[in-house]
Amino acid sequence: MASDEELFRKIIAHAKEYGYVFPSSEIYDGLSAVYDYGPFGVELKNNIKEYWWKSMVQYHENIVGLDSAIFIHPTVWKASGHVDAFNDPMIDNKDSKKRYRADMLVEDYMLKIEEKIEKEVTKAGNRFGESFDEKMFRETNSRVQENLKKVAEVKQRFYPALDRNDLADVKLLIEELGIVCPVSGSRNWTDVRQFNLMFSTQMGSVNEDASDIYLRPETAQGIFVNFLNVQKSARMKIPFGIAQIGKAFRNEIVARQFLFRMREFEQMEMQYFVRPGEEMKWYAYWKEERMKWHLSLGIPAEKYRFHDHEKLAHYANAASDIEFKFPIGFKELEGIHSRTDFDLRAHQEYSGKKMQYFDHELNESYVPYVVETSIGLDRTFLAVLSQSYREERLDDGSERVVLSIPARLAPIKVAILPLVKKDGLPEKAREVMDSLKYDFRCFYEEKDTIGRRYRRMDALGTPFCITIDYQTIQDNSVTIRDRDTMLQERISVYEIGEVIKEKVEVAR
Repeated sequence: MASDEELFRKIIAHAKEYGYVFPSSEIYDGLSAVYDYGPFGVELKNNIKEYWWKSMVQYHENIVGLDSAIFIHPTVWKASGHVDAFNDPMIDNKDSKKRYRADMLVEDYMLKIEEKIEKEVTKAGNRFGESFDEKMFRETNSRVQENLKKVAEVKQRFYPALDRNDLADVKLLIEELGIVCPVSGSRNWTDVRQFNLMFSTQMGSVNEDASDIYLRPETAQGIFVNFLNVQKSARMKIPFGIAQIGKAFRNEIVARQFLFRMREFEQMEMQYFVRPGEEMKWYAYWKEERMKWHLSLGIPAEKYRFHDHEKLAHYANAASDIEFKFPIGFKELEGIHSRTDFDLRAHQEYSGKKMQYFDHELNESYVPYVVETSIGLDRTFLAVLSQSYREERLDDGSERVVLSIPARLAPIKVAILPLVKKDGLPEKAREVMDSLKYDFRCFYEEKDTIGRRYRRMDALGTPFCITIDYQTIQDNSVTIRDRDTMLQERISVYEIGEVIKEKVEVAR
C-alpha cells in the first residue's frame, strides 16, 4: 500500500498525464505554485462550478449572483484591513534555506499531539470494545490529560502572542517546543517577520500618472461594495445572499502542495446578509447546509470534519472550517464565518456612503450582519481528484488505474467506441455520437483494442462506455459498460440517452 506522500505524487503525475493539470509555463521550467487546467481538468472544474452555482443560486430564491472586477479601488483594501493586517508570520531555517509560516509550524506541532490523543482513544476503544466509555477515558487517562494540558499551554501563549504581534515570543516558543525544520532537522531559525500577501501593480497610461493598485486577495470585498446596487436592482429583502465565483491572488511565501496552496486561485463564495442579532442562527444553518453539499458529491462522511476556530479574524465573531482529508492530511476546504457588520460598516466609514438597509417589517434602518461561506474551487477539484484515484488488481491478475469521479462531475460522461475501424462500425458510432453530444460531453475513440480503450477511459474517469459492434448493425443494440463495476449490458441505441441520464442522476 502506497504511503500518503507516494500517493500524492502519483495523483499529481496522473493529473498531468491525463490532461487535468499542467505546471504553468512548463517549457520555461514552470512558475512556482501556478498551474494550468488541461482539456479534462477544465471540464471537471466547470462541472464543480456549475453544481455549486445551481445549489447556491438556482435552488435559492433569495440568493443572486455577481461577477465583480479583479481590480478594485485601493481604498477598499484599506477599509477591509488588508493593507495593514493581511500578513503571514514567516520564519527561515538557516541550514535548509527553507521558509515556513511560523503559525503553521506551531499549529502542526499541536496537531501531532492531538493525533496522539486520538490514537490513544482508538487503541483503548479497540481493547475494551462495546464497554468502552470514551468520555470517561478522555477525562481520566493520564497520557491523554497530559497531552491536552500541553496543547492548552501552547494555545494560551501562542494566540495572544500573534494578537499583539509579538513575533519575538513566537520565535522563542518555536525554540522552546523544539520544533525542527522538516528538511534539515535543525533548530537554527531566523527571527519571525511579517509578509503582506497582496500583489501590487500600477494603473495609469504613463508611469508619472500611475497609481498603486492591488490584485484582489479575496472576492468578498467586490460583493460588499456592491451590496446596495444588488439589493436595490434585484429587489432583495433581508435575509438574502450574493454569490460569486472568481479569481483571487495571494503572494504566498510558502506555496506548495500542488493545487492546495496557489498564488492564483479561484473562490466560490456567498455572503448572506441578515438582521443584527440573528447572525448565529444563520451561521449554524449554513454550517449544516454546506456540509450537506459536500456529502452530496458522494464522498464518504469520514473524509470531512469541522474545525471551529479559537483565534478569530478581526472581522469575525464565529468561524469554522470544513476540513477534508487530503493525502497531505486534514486541511481546510471551506470556511464558514460570521463576519458581523465589520465590512459594510468599514466601507461606510471610508467611502462616506451609507451602507444601510431599511427593514420595512421593523420600520428601521441598520447595517446588516453577514454570514460567509467561502470554498476554494481548486481545493475542491483536488479533493475530488484525490478521493477518486484508485489502483486496482483485478481477478485475472491485471491492474488498472481508475478515477471514480462522481458521474455528475466527470469531465466526459460517455465514450463512444467502435469495436473495429471498418465494416461500417465507425460510421454507426458517429451516428450515436451525434445523437448524444448535445446532451452529454462525449468522447470518440477508435484507436487500439477495445480493452486498452476501456483502461484509458477508466484512468480518465469516464463513467460509461458505449461499444458499437457487429450486432449493432443488425439490431441497433449497443453495449454500455460501467466504469466502477466494469459490468456490461446490452441496450437499444434509442435508449442510450435516457439510460445515461438516469445513471448520472442516480450517481449524484
